[in-house]
Amino acid sequence: MVNESTNNPKSIESDGATVEEAIQKALKELNVGRSSVVVKVVSEEKKGLFGMEGEKPAKIIVSLKE
Repeated sequence: MVNESTNNPKSIESDGATVEEAIQKALKELNVGRSSVVVKVVSEEKKGLFGMEGEKPAKIIVSLKE
């Protein structure tokens, strides 16, 4: 999930099965390296018990360093 206010966003929200997956998706979307961004973890992933309901993806906000 990407929130953009312009064609060149300064920050985006991303989610993934893990925090690392969410970061990688955001870096690919922004087309930058990890050293060029600040990552804020909104929520970490939660696993459902024995594969049952309750699983939630990790959510992060990635902002370009100024």
